[in-house]
Amino acid sequence: MSVTIYHNPRCGKSRDTLALLRGRGIEPAIVEYLSTPPDAKRLKQLLKLLGLGPRELMRKGEAAYKEKKLADPKLDDAALIAAMVANPILIERPIVVVKDAKGERAALGRPPENVLKIL
Repeated sequence: MSVTIYHNPRCGKSRDTLALLRGRGIEPAIVEYLSTPPDAKRLKQLLKLLGLGPRELMRKGEAAYKEKKLADPKLDDAALIAAMVANPILIERPIVVVKDAKGERAALGRPPENVLKIL
């Protein structure tokens, strides 16, 4: 089994989720997504694994969300995904991805205990 966390070390929920994984003996691959954001293809895969639409994975309180007028309901999924790729601070965190013989699964660590369902 491989585990990856899309992590922001400045985020309490992200740190708590990482601590939860480590507390269970899991040392995940850490992707600091602000400096290494997922590309559009991977972001689409993550959305599918999470069962979310792009808007549901966006941090609506971020300045970039307001500045780029991303609340506009006319924006399609491709535009929202492009905005998240260009401004990774907009991506809700942390995202944990598990890959094993059963396939690939993902969960949003809000709250951190959400990731337990995919382990």
